[in-house]
Amino acid sequence: MSALPSIPLPWLPSLADIEAAAEVVYRDFAPTPQYRWGLLSERLGTDCWLKHENHTPVGAFKIRGGLTYFDQLARRGTLPREVVSATRGNHGQSMGWAARRHGVACTIVVPRGNSVEKNAAMRALGVTLIEHGSDFQEAREHAMQLAAERGAHMVPSFHADLLRGVSTYWWEFLRAVPQLGVAYVPIGQGSGACSAIAAKLALGHGVRIVGVVSSHATTYADSLAAGRVVEAPVTTELADGMACRVADADALALLAPHIDHIVQVSDAEVAAAMHAIYTDTHNVAEGAGAAALAAALQERDALRGLAVGLALTGGNVDAPVFSRVLAGR
Repeated sequence: MSALPSIPLPWLPSLADIEAAAEVVYRDFAPTPQYRWGLLSERLGTDCWLKHENHTPVGAFKIRGGLTYFDQLARRGTLPREVVSATRGNHGQSMGWAARRHGVACTIVVPRGNSVEKNAAMRALGVTLIEHGSDFQEAREHAMQLAAERGAHMVPSFHADLLRGVSTYWWEFLRAVPQLGVAYVPIGQGSGACSAIAAKLALGHGVRIVGVVSSHATTYADSLAAGRVVEAPVTTELADGMACRVADADALALLAPHIDHIVQVSDAEVAAAMHAIYTDTHNVAEGAGAAALAAALQERDALRGLAVGLALTGGNVDAPVFSRVLAGR
């Protein structure tokens, strides 16, 4: 187990960094909406605002980080001929979109049994897809080996240049709804939660940031509690966006001083939240995309009188899976 590193605060994007990143992101799509949904607010017993990152061109927030990551490579004059990375889907779509924009070849490694529809979406963006390993960690290790063998650029799942872009959605959210008292954000590899913290600090906003992990993939909860990276098994069948076995030490070091607390949600709670989001808003949420609502519903009694912000981080769920969720199976 490795101890958490000491990362200086400037590692997080500043307000100027986030504003510059927004200019990059908005070349490809407009700010996503955030709505106060009446039925969701009724369900939660308080004002509930949903940030619709399912409305980006790849159906998830990750595209923002891909655009700024490649923009930074271009600004430094270090665009490679090929990038390699690993994903369960949304990071891979982000890489495919941005790589295509810059004329860079892109190879993505996914674990066997990955989402059929996310795989198809990546291929449609020109990604060369490789299936390897039984989980994300094995796919990631294979991607690193491939990059080394090919002399390609390995794109990590967590990096300062990814945070620059991802922070823009929280910057949008907190500026649009300044009265937010608490916000829930799912944790996969940590870019979403760290970006929420970055935007909060950059804007001097008082919102409490609550992290959400799957109770079937607890490395971030366990690691934050222990103060070091703690590997944990992954058994979630629904929240693939949070299916991480080994937490990122840099992400943990940024989260530890600033995250309010962590909530663990089960697959059953996630399924109920996916169903609720569809019923109340007629938006499709993938498992990780519904995790914020699942966590808020756990803490419903403590939220009365607060404006609650939920990150709907993505809507990329396979149709057969979603149909089973709606049918309650």
